Amino acid sequence: MTCNNPFKKAPIVSINGQPVLLYTDNEANLLEALELKQIEVFSECRNGFCGSCKTKINQGSVKYINDPIVELEANECLPCCCIPDSNLDLDLTVKKPANLQMSKSTLETCVD
Repeated sequence: MTCNNPFKKAPIVSINGQPVLLYTDNEANLLEALELKQIEVFSECRNGFCGSCKTKINQGSVKYINDPIVELEANECLPCCCIPDSNLDLDLTVKKPANLQMSKSTLETCVD
């Protein structure tokens, strides 16, 4: 006799090994859940198009709500358009987003 368990254990999300939240379906995506816990993640959009919230996954996996257009490495995710698929440990040690670069002309346009 096979018993299919209709209940899935809620994933624990950790930052660099420290548990910070129990992910439930109350949040639309991982970014929203982190922000509700006042965990700062740099982001510009909420649809997986810009890549500004690109985050390294130390351990675990995610499931995408929307397929991201941004190119990701195997150990990266976009919290704006995914949810944890298992317990998840993220690396949020970088304060300044490394994937955003502005050209000198863009900076000059912004200053003018």
